[in-house]
Amino acid sequence: MSGENLSTLILLGSFLLMVFLRFPIAYSVGISTVLCLISMGQNLTVLPLQMHHGVWSFSLMAVPFFITMGVLMGSGGISDKLIALANSLVGWMRGGLAMVNIVASYFFGGISGSASADTASLGSILIPMMVDQGYDVDFSTAVTITSSCEGLLVPPSHNMVIYATTAGGISVGALFMAGYLPGALLAISLMVGSYIISVKRNYPKGEKFSIVKFLKQLGTSFWALAAILIVVVGVVGGVFTATESAAIAVVYSLIVSVFIYRGMDWKGVWKGLESCIDTLAIVLILIAMSGAFGYCLTNLHVPAKAAALIQGVSNSPVVIALLLNLILLVLGMIMDMAPIILIATPILLPVATSIGISPIQFGIMVVLNCGIGLLTPPVGAVLFIGSAVAKRPMEKVVKATLPFYLCMLITLLLLTFIPQISLWLPSVFGYAV
Repeated sequence: MSGENLSTLILLGSFLLMVFLRFPIAYSVGISTVLCLISMGQNLTVLPLQMHHGVWSFSLMAVPFFITMGVLMGSGGISDKLIALANSLVGWMRGGLAMVNIVASYFFGGISGSASADTASLGSILIPMMVDQGYDVDFSTAVTITSSCEGLLVPPSHNMVIYATTAGGISVGALFMAGYLPGALLAISLMVGSYIISVKRNYPKGEKFSIVKFLKQLGTSFWALAAILIVVVGVVGGVFTATESAAIAVVYSLIVSVFIYRGMDWKGVWKGLESCIDTLAIVLILIAMSGAFGYCLTNLHVPAKAAALIQGVSNSPVVIALLLNLILLVLGMIMDMAPIILIATPILLPVATSIGISPIQFGIMVVLNCGIGLLTPPVGAVLFIGSAVAKRPMEKVVKATLPFYLCMLITLLLLTFIPQISLWLPSVFGYAV
């Protein structure tokens, strides 16, 4: 075995071993990188240099701002308003509260950008509400956790910023625009699944649709929804960068939460900022460690080797695309979202582009695959949060989620094989796709 192949085996083998042993993911990445550098005979001063290089990016400054915006808006009393808006829009359908849950997640995801925050915030309100109206508790939990993944696709998603930085040379604005239709497609798919189950179980309808009530709720929710407009319109219109828009959105979110909706006092603001620091510490150390890990991958020519290996399985673009999805789904079962984006993107993106998949389309595929991974054991963070909120055993929630896994997989296949779902809006706004 050549020295390069041995170092590759040490890097990937030690990393996967530590992941299966449930090491914290940052330690897994860091220790495997150190072992690889030693095997390559490189000075360990490379490690801090590459960690610094990994986080030395103006675009990455948007990540802490978007996380802070999500925490402020999520804790600032907007959940009830978005639920009321969704209820006025789709509550009249059979299984109305399930539809409300799904649509509210689409709205809330555009503010928080976090599936975990969506599940914790909306789930604590909607799951008891659904149970009180006769819905099965496991069904209610399944709807909540699966619909929370819409927020990963709908801008402003900080995971999209991480992907854009990792992939290199991809417009954050293009990724933001690319997420709207896939997010809506996922919502429609989940609504179809919910409707079928609701009809079968005779779940109740809500009140009849009223345009007056809808417009009233839209007016009440305007201040929350305007945060999305500030970010997306500003970035797409070229008024300011993603980082600048995120900073402005934080100030706006603070004003809305404290002074307009009055859902948060200054003590709550400081508590929210503490939560942001906890989250950011995890995300940024992962990004830093992944910078060094990526350095090893590049020097060992792992992306080229992975491309050759995958293409050696089949020459069919369809088979290769399915294999890419399968790899990402398996990784999602054992790793959290950010590490997958940081580690898998440099390896799999060249393979995807070699079969004609746009980097923007592949970003949407990566994010949705990772979203499905958040719902699957053994490391499904959103699955655990949903089970905790509903106070239900995880295995029962997984069983109730099976029909929704199918809805999400159908959506994933449509996004994989119909590129225009992801690329149409970016092309309309003049982005190169």
